[in-house]
Amino acid sequence: MKTEAPEKRKTTRLSALRAALQQGSMRHGRRMINSLHPAEIASLLESLPPAQREIVWELVDPELEGDVLVELNEEVRSKLISGMDAEELIAATEGMELDDLADLIGDLPETLNERVLRSMDAQDRERLSAVLAFEEDSAGGLMNLDAVTVRPDVTIEVVLRYLRMRGELPDRTDRLFVVNRHDKYLGVVDITRLLTEDPELTVGEVMDATVEGIDPETPAREVAKLFEDHDLVSAAVVGKDGRLLGRITIDDVVDVIREEADHSVLSMAGLGEDDDMFASVRSSARRRIGWLSANLATAFLAANVVGLFEATIERMVALAVLMPIVASLGGTAGSQTLVLITRGIALGRVEEANARWLLAREIAVGLLNGIVLSTLVGVAAGLWFQQWAVGLVVLAALMINLLAAALAGVCVPILLKRFGVDPAIAGGMIVTTVTDVIGFASLLGLGTFFLT
Repeated sequence: MKTEAPEKRKTTRLSALRAALQQGSMRHGRRMINSLHPAEIASLLESLPPAQREIVWELVDPELEGDVLVELNEEVRSKLISGMDAEELIAATEGMELDDLADLIGDLPETLNERVLRSMDAQDRERLSAVLAFEEDSAGGLMNLDAVTVRPDVTIEVVLRYLRMRGELPDRTDRLFVVNRHDKYLGVVDITRLLTEDPELTVGEVMDATVEGIDPETPAREVAKLFEDHDLVSAAVVGKDGRLLGRITIDDVVDVIREEADHSVLSMAGLGEDDDMFASVRSSARRRIGWLSANLATAFLAANVVGLFEATIERMVALAVLMPIVASLGGTAGSQTLVLITRGIALGRVEEANARWLLAREIAVGLLNGIVLSTLVGVAAGLWFQQWAVGLVVLAALMINLLAAALAGVCVPILLKRFGVDPAIAGGMIVTTVTDVIGFASLLGLGTFFLT
C-alpha cells in the first residue's frame, strides 16, 4: 500500500488545524496543536498573522512552550516572549536541554536571566555558562553537554552493565567518547562495536583513536561541512587543553544548514532569515528601504551613463530599443557566475590558488556563449531595423558585456570575501551594476562612434 510522504502529511495536518481554528473549534484545535512536534508548531505560528498567532500561542501546552520558542525565528520569538509574564517564561525553560536553553536565554529580559540561572542547580548553571562562553554560531555554541564518556581500561562487559544501569541514553547517541581520568579526549567507540565485540575486550582495544574532536571556536558552517563529509551523527567538542567539553549532534547541524540556505536566498534581496513574514507594514518598510536605497544609487549610476549618450539615442532610436537586451543578458550571465562562485566560496572550494583557473574558465564560457548569442541578436537586429551596422554594433556590445559579466561574476565575490563582506549580500547588486554600466556604455559608445 502506498504511504503518504512525511512532508505531505505535515502539510495536511497543518491545513486541518487551520480549518479547525477558522471554524472556532478551540478544543479540537488545542488537541491538534499539542499533538504536533514543537518544530511544526513553530512553523504554524510563523505562517499566521499576528492576531491569529496570539490565539494559537494561547492554545500551546505550557510544557511545550520552551521547545517551541527555540524553533521560532528571532523576531517572532521576541514578540511572543514580550507578551509572556516572568513566571510563564521561567516555567517554559524548565527541563530544556542546555544547548536549547543557551539559544533561548539571550532573548529573555536581563532580570529574568538571573532568575532562570538561580532556579538551576550549581552543576547545570556551570554547564550552561560553559556553552554561553562561546559564540552562538560556533561549535562551542552548538554543543550539548550530555556526552556519555568511558575510560579506555574498562572492559566492554563493564560498559554494557553501566549503560543498562543508566537506563536511558541522550538522544542521538551513536557513540561513546573515550577519555582518561583527567577528561582528556582519546577517541570514540561506536555503540555497534560494543554490542558485537567480545565482552572481555577493553574499550581501548576497540575504540577509534583516529576520530579527531572539533575545536569549540570552529564556525558553525565548517562544523556542518565536517558532518557532511564524514557522515557524522555526533561529534566531540574538544578544548585547547585536550579536554572533552561536549558533543554536537546532527539535529543541531541540520538547523545550521537550513539557516545557511535561508541566509543565502534572503540576503540576496537584503532580507534576514529571522525577519517575520507577517511583521507590520512600518517595520517591514523600514528594513527594506536601506537595500532599496542602495539599489536606487546604482540605478542612478546606470542612468547617468545613458544620459551621456542622449544625443546618440535621439538620432538612433534603435539603440534605445536594444539596450534592455544587452543589459538583461549581461546581468543574467553575471548572476549565473556569481551564484556558482559564491556557492564555491561557502563550501570552501574556491580559493585564491584556483581563482585564476576559474576566471579563465568563465571568460572562455562567456566568450563561447557570447559568440552564439551575439551573432543571433546581431542578425535579428540587422533584419529588424534593416541596418546591418546596427546589428554589428549590438553584436560587439553584447560580446563585451558577456565577458565583463564573467569577469565580475568571479572577481566580485572573491574580493568581497577578502574584505570580510558576505558575497551573498552585496554580490548581486554590484555585478548587476557592472553589467548594466558596461552594457549601456559599450552599446551607446559603439553606436556613437560607428552610426552617427
